[in-house]
Amino acid sequence: MKIHQLRYFCAVARTGSFTRAAVEEGVAQPSLSQQIVELEKTLGAKLFDRLSRAVRLTEYGRMLLPKAQTILREVNEARSALQSLRRGVGGHLSVGCIPTLTPYFLAPRLSRFTTGFPQVELRLVEETTPNLVELLQAGELDLALVGLPVKSPEMLCSELFREPIWVAVGKTHRLADRKEVHVPDLRGEKILLLKEGHCFRDDALEICSRARTPLSAMFETDQFASIFPLVAAGLGIALVPEMAARASMDCLIVPLQPKAWRRVGYIRVRRHEAGAAQAAFVKWLREESRKI
Repeated sequence: MKIHQLRYFCAVARTGSFTRAAVEEGVAQPSLSQQIVELEKTLGAKLFDRLSRAVRLTEYGRMLLPKAQTILREVNEARSALQSLRRGVGGHLSVGCIPTLTPYFLAPRLSRFTTGFPQVELRLVEETTPNLVELLQAGELDLALVGLPVKSPEMLCSELFREPIWVAVGKTHRLADRKEVHVPDLRGEKILLLKEGHCFRDDALEICSRARTPLSAMFETDQFASIFPLVAAGLGIALVPEMAARASMDCLIVPLQPKAWRRVGYIRVRRHEAGAAQAAFVKWLREESRKI
């Protein structure tokens, strides 16, 4: 049994597809499939049912998955600890980030970390929160930047900052001349939302739910960059975090009343032993968060 075979096994289990797993792992799909077959021969058990349009874990596969995730996590922790001892603040650091933070918070600031810690080999993964949690549990990430809270007993959550939520409307929208918009004013509006799995979608729906304001979702996407042009064209309104609002094009951004916030922080596996690189990155995150 080889470490890379367990990594491939976990990737197929997570994605439900040999093809998608191969893309994630950066290997050819036939090579990945062959390694899974070799793993099955070594274990003497079939790990996946190969269906016509999907791949499903067998009973043996379901039993192996948590053990494989534990092995990968412990291997990564050992590697990180040894690299930290050998190089000081250096080694590999894998960081996940949700799409509503990468372009607005992480990307504009990241060069300050890489310049300050050139010996850290940084790997970034952008995914929705549920997928980031899976990658953390599998030992493929050291920590992840997400919207809080994250309800998982295995995750240790640490808040970095709170960010105001605003309303984006078109310039000719009936709410465009308001100095502030009260949540009940949104009743009956068509709303443009992020897709299921994005934590900010839950923030937006929670705001409307608390105010008992039914909204009609007319468009769902993975990024605010697709939402803003549609808002500007008058096809609906959107609730957006402040950082994303700064990047809006041809939209009016109006304060929301009562004020609403999203909590931004990082998560890591509770049992994970943080190395020097991770500790340096967390310290840097906190310093950058205080500048917001």
